[in-house]
Amino acid sequence: MFGEKTQAPTPLPSSGRADDSVAGHWLLARLGKRVLRPGGVELTHTLLAGAGVAGADVVELAPGLGRTATEILARGPRSYVGAEADPDAADVVRGVLTGLGAENGAVRVTDAAATGLPDASSDVVIGEAMLSMQGDEAKRAIVAEAARVLRPGGRYAIHELALTPDSVPEEVSTDIRRSLARAIKVNARPLTVAEWSRLLADHGLVVDRVATAPMALLQPRRLVADEGFLGALRFARNMLAHRDARKRVLTMRRTFRRHRKQLAAVAIVARKPAARG
Repeated sequence: MFGEKTQAPTPLPSSGRADDSVAGHWLLARLGKRVLRPGGVELTHTLLAGAGVAGADVVELAPGLGRTATEILARGPRSYVGAEADPDAADVVRGVLTGLGAENGAVRVTDAAATGLPDASSDVVIGEAMLSMQGDEAKRAIVAEAARVLRPGGRYAIHELALTPDSVPEEVSTDIRRSLARAIKVNARPLTVAEWSRLLADHGLVVDRVATAPMALLQPRRLVADEGFLGALRFARNMLAHRDARKRVLTMRRTFRRHRKQLAAVAIVARKPAARG
């Protein structure tokens, strides 16, 4: 798949779990979806452009299936390190790096909140659609780790699910979080754009860029834009062929549509201030 050598396919994360219980993003991956970001590939492009990965030492937290790793490496970083807690996902990303001939790339099986990387060792840290899946304490730990490994002047770039507007009532945000948890089988806790920005600022980071996009992950137009026509067709065919998976996907889509006025995708690039002389 990734070169001339023939090898057994690497299992996807949670491959042993049934379609009706696996986390939503891995279910979508099982059905052939490769872009698992709330703002789609277009917002990822915006994020990477703002992060300035060309010629940089880049760390990606929770790279998943390596879709964004491919985009990062295409921009010519000095080095790439993926920090992935799931061993199966890490193997998938290693396969992507091998297929791209990325001699400057590596993947560690490690927690995003404790990467084991040296202090001030990277120019850019990137995380997409992973903080949203964490509780408040875990969010803070991951952002603190990103700030720790960044060099002064380095950038932390995130692409996450957001609640909108910033003034959304607490009871509404609680209802949305509960609905998402039931649909995707993950205790997702998205924040408002203002809350995401404040989380970064609380760890000494200065927000430089903010971009938003509709949360249209399972809409036909977004599917084609993200996966290509043949990829979207393959995803639809796989979904139709698996009843339990189809029920889950339709439940997720209904949940996203029901809350579409309060859900968005946000990309934020924040900078670690240069050390004072």
